[in-house]
Amino acid sequence: MHGDSPYDPADGDWQTLVTFFNPTEAFLLRGCLQAAGVPAVVADAQLVQTHSLLASAIPVRVQVPERRFAEAEQVVAAFHRGDFALPDDEPPPG
Repeated sequence: MHGDSPYDPADGDWQTLVTFFNPTEAFLLRGCLQAAGVPAVVADAQLVQTHSLLASAIPVRVQVPERRFAEAEQVVAAFHRGDFALPDDEPPPG
């Protein structure tokens, strides 16, 4: 999928880090992981978007290489703490 990190065999196989029922959240986390230097891919987003009635039964997976898993868990913790959030009180650019 466009935007996914390339596979590097030296990093090991892709492992599921977290799952979401909302593809948008999965893509946001993938971007945070990639910004932190951790390769990441989103799996099953198209399936959920195609079969929206089954969306609650089909999780969207965010996967990272097995050798980068611990590093990725730290990024997930920062994501949940809100470290990547944009401030609400900042005026728009322009």
